[in-house]
Order: sequence, then C-alpha cells, then structure tokens
Amino acid sequence: MTVSAPVDVSAHRTELVDLTLELLSVDTSNPPGDTREIVDAIEAWLEPLAVETERFAVDPAKPNLLATVPGETDRTLLFNGHLDTVPFDAEEWSYHPLGERDDDRIYGRGATDMKGAVAAMLVALRAYAESGTTPPVTLQFAFVSDEEVGGDAGLPALLAADRLDADACVIGEPTCEAGRHSVTVADRGSIWLTLEASGEAAHGSRPALGDNAVDRLYRAVETMRRRFGTRELGVSSEMAPIVEESVEYYAPTMGEATARDLFRYPSINLGVLEGGEAINTVPQAARAEVDVRLTAGVDTSDVLADVRDCVADCEGITIADVSWSVGTAEPIDSPLVEAVASTAEDVTGERVYRRSATGGGDAKRLRNEGIPTVEFALGTDTVHAVDEYTTVDALVGNAAVYARLPVAWADASLDA
Repeated sequence: MTVSAPVDVSAHRTELVDLTLELLSVDTSNPPGDTREIVDAIEAWLEPLAVETERFAVDPAKPNLLATVPGETDRTLLFNGHLDTVPFDAEEWSYHPLGERDDDRIYGRGATDMKGAVAAMLVALRAYAESGTTPPVTLQFAFVSDEEVGGDAGLPALLAADRLDADACVIGEPTCEAGRHSVTVADRGSIWLTLEASGEAAHGSRPALGDNAVDRLYRAVETMRRRFGTRELGVSSEMAPIVEESVEYYAPTMGEATARDLFRYPSINLGVLEGGEAINTVPQAARAEVDVRLTAGVDTSDVLADVRDCVADCEGITIADVSWSVGTAEPIDSPLVEAVASTAEDVTGERVYRRSATGGGDAKRLRNEGIPTVEFALGTDTVHAVDEYTTVDALVGNAAVYARLPVAWADASLDA
C-alpha cells in the first residue's frame, strides 16, 4: 500500500553541487569546531521555504539546527547529520580543502564525511517544500555540532533537552567502501581502559636491579590478549545474520578470516603507551590506554568484570580509569532497515549490505534513547584522508534515497 508518491530530486543536480561546495567553503574543523557560520548559511538557504527551524546551543560557538516538515501523521522520521569535520593540513592537499570540483569529483574536508550528505538532506527537504507535497510522516532534520570529538554540545545536548521526538532516524554517515554499498544497522560495544604500572627504578646499565614498569605494562596487555582475545564471544541468534552480511562486506578489504574474527572475538588494541624518562634508566612508572571492542549483543559488563580480575592478577598494574558501552543493533528485517536498504538498492541498482559498524557513534546514542537508527550515505572511502572527496553521482543518489525514504518507511511500517 502506497501512502503518497515520493518527491523527485532529479532537477536539483546543479543546486546540490553548489550547496555542497558552499558548505565545504566554511571551515568547521574540530577542534575548535565552530559551526556558527555554517548554521547561518543553512538558515539562510532554508529561509525562502518557510520551513520551521530552531537553533539550539549549549555552547554558543557550536549551535545545532533543527528543521521540521509536517507530514500526514505525527510519526516522525529524523534525518541527522554533523557539521563539524576533522582538521586538515592544506599543504598536504592537491585540491582545495575548503571545496573544489574536478569533473565528477567534489573535493574538500567533509565532502564525504559528511557535508555532502547534509546537502543531500537539505535538497530532499527543499524538494518537499517547493513541490507542495506533504510527506506521509513528519520529517525532522537535526544538523549537529561536536560529533568528530565525541563532544556534548551536539546530539547529546539535543537529547538531554528532549528536542528530538522521533520514531526512527537515518544518519548520513558514509557507509560505502571500494564500490560496495551498505546500511549500518549495528555497532560494537567498547571498553576503554587506562592502565598504570609501578616498578622500581634503576640505571639502564643494570636493569636486573630494577623492575621495568613498561615491561610490566606490556606483559599485562599481552595477558589480556591471551585470556580474552581468543575467547569466542556469544553472538545472539538475532545478530547472526548481521554478522554474516558484515563478514561479506569487509572480506574484500581484510580477508574473510580476519573479518569473521572481528566479530567472533574481542578486538584488543594498545593505543597509547607512555613511560620512562631516559634511555639509560629503568622506568619506575608507565601508563597505557587500551581499546577493547565487542560484537553487539555481548554483555559488556560481564567482560569488564573479567578484565578487572585479569588486571588484578598482574603485579604492579592498576586500572586508573575505565569507560564502557554496550553494542546496539536494529533487527535486520525491521521496517527502518528494510526501507533504507530497499530504497538504496532501487536507486543504485546494486546490493546494499546490512552490516555492523566496527566502531560506534551517534547511532548508539539514539538507539539507547529508544530511537531505531541506521546510518546510510553513498560516498567514498576517503573519510578523514588527504584529498577527501565525494562524487556528483553519490550526492544525487543520496538525495534520491533521502527523498524516497519517508514513503518507503511509511509503507514498510504499515506492512510490519
């Protein structure tokens, strides 16, 4: 059953490219993450449409912008995109990091992550407003700050203030790699540990007289890898099909065995190791930061309890700080997942994998607030890279998917 016809964005190709370049021209590198100028630009772009907007900020330099298009029902589909980017070194770039077009490519910091997707969302919004088409569901757009550093001024501030009342959400994070398309429907849980080691100082020429804190710390991490890195995780039956599609998606870049192990076992990464004052001394103290990731559905608190027991068995090692999260997932056959995947397949004419992300971000925050959430955007695998770019076809494809989604989601929800 079709609620209403989706709007057509095919006539907005030039406008979409121009808007993307306009957004790229504003430097929103985070830090410092100042998004006032880009929010001003988006507000000005929306002003002729008489769309309801609200600027919300807990940090004046990092405002968030909400826009709403009323629908035939009060069921609400949220489109979310972040406006800040990672920093860049202009001297390393072959193209202008604040936006340059070269044939079908649009270069610039944030082109694929994710100002291109934000532009596509805005063009989809305009297509509804200008055509006079009422979407079958209410559309809310949240353009947020502070995502790249995991700060509290963006999406967390909107959630804390109850500014988001959505029944489902699509985040415009790039979810394509090397010509393969996907929608991310899950993320992994995490345990971030700060470990400290104490030892006994000595002269570097007589190491046997001391106790090397760096050695102690490294042995502790290796003990964690032996105890947990080879312990198979209990993946739920609900996650099994997501894991299978994830393995298929990642296999071309990392090999099938490595891709499967990524979800079968915990991953343990020693990200920071600090200690010692000089080459000719035995370190008395050392510090490490360790990143543990777990497949969605695994009880993170149980694993953390085992990690604490493991550290307690390592002489001279203490946990100075710890933070953790539980992985989240959408059912692979949910109305939201089906709507996004099937719409993207119709637009691209290619398979769209339903996979887990290897990390976790704002999708996890929204799912934990009870809002079903997926990530989807066509783009390139140049996220955070020098000469980051997207393509005109990807921009147009994203706008087409976003414009069709309200109808597809409404239909899928009725059929569920």
